[in-house]
Amino acid sequence: MLDFYPIKIVSARFVFLNLIFFILVIITSCSSNNKNGPSNIGLSKSETNIQIKNSYDEFEAEIITDRKKEMDSRVIMVNGVKMKFELKFYGKKPKEGWSLYFSLHGGGQTEPAVNEKQWVRHQTLYEVNEGIVFIPRSPTNTWNMWHQDHIDPLLNRAIQNMIMLYEVNPNKVYLMGYSAGGDGVYQLAPRMADRFAAAAMMAGHPNETSPLGLRNLPFTIHMGENDAPYNRNKVATEWKGKLKNLRNNDPNGYPHLVTIHQDKGHWMELLDTVAITWMSRYRRNPFPKKVVWKQDDVTHNRFYWLRDENPAERSLLVASIEGQTIEIDNASVSDFTIMLNDSLIDMDKSVIVKYDGKEIFNATVPRTSSTILKSIREYGDPKSVYYGEIPVSLKNITK
Repeated sequence: MLDFYPIKIVSARFVFLNLIFFILVIITSCSSNNKNGPSNIGLSKSETNIQIKNSYDEFEAEIITDRKKEMDSRVIMVNGVKMKFELKFYGKKPKEGWSLYFSLHGGGQTEPAVNEKQWVRHQTLYEVNEGIVFIPRSPTNTWNMWHQDHIDPLLNRAIQNMIMLYEVNPNKVYLMGYSAGGDGVYQLAPRMADRFAAAAMMAGHPNETSPLGLRNLPFTIHMGENDAPYNRNKVATEWKGKLKNLRNNDPNGYPHLVTIHQDKGHWMELLDTVAITWMSRYRRNPFPKKVVWKQDDVTHNRFYWLRDENPAERSLLVASIEGQTIEIDNASVSDFTIMLNDSLIDMDKSVIVKYDGKEIFNATVPRTSSTILKSIREYGDPKSVYYGEIPVSLKNITK
């Protein structure tokens, strides 16, 4: 018996040491296998900057390789829908990159040849002191040609391409449109406000859309006093009142200018071109401290630093940041995500989220390579990158 015990003890040690070795091998192997993939381990500020540069450079290289041909051919396609376009260059490229102006033509429910003529005419309608004017041809010949659900992803792709292939400044992208193009601006500007620096609506009609989403987007309206069809002139005056009320109730939001041109009809004889000078004064703030997200009939998954994977038409989400505290001011949705970076809060400190005065989150939010990568690949925008996320559920929280 005495001779047996030492052998038994040695065997137990041997098994234990082999087990430790086996665990270390597995950990090392997993770490090696995931070395090039996105990680959810918290990054430091310096590691975050490196991750952003590497992720963006990789995506940019893909875009340049995969999309140069479509830009050369002047035709973009997303989900089977094609949009041709023309580009006009003005002035000299600034050090920080070109300004970009999307200019949407008029026309509508008519023969393709008529809309084609409108598009060709529109290519010479506006000039800018500095920048690239992007004049797309509507993919359809319908009354709602510029606010159908295929337009948003087409413009998103165009913005990505122009940033990466033409050195456009992401914070100097503008939207304008005339007549049916103005209809599009009324609707696209609120639902894509986080992509633009300012927007100008000329001689259009908003239909059912709401101005709530314009909280952080300078918006100007130009309308002929006698532009009576579809009550365009009356509706423009109504929007002037709506924007004024929104501004009065939220003095840091809703910058706007509404001009009704006296004695002019649907054609304003180029008096509306002053909108370009007005827009060019503005630069996009990609990280505003307050966001008002009003979904349209065409919904989006991301708007500034908010995300909703299951968006509902006409839903509303309002949130604001002060210091390290995020307040959910209004929510008609129960599940969403808050995206953060060091421009919005100090990510090395705890973040508090409140809803209806109740604290629903209090912790640090790690910077992760997976969030950075997803953020970059969604927008292709080096000036609108997020580092960490807070999933929020209001289902079990009673007001």
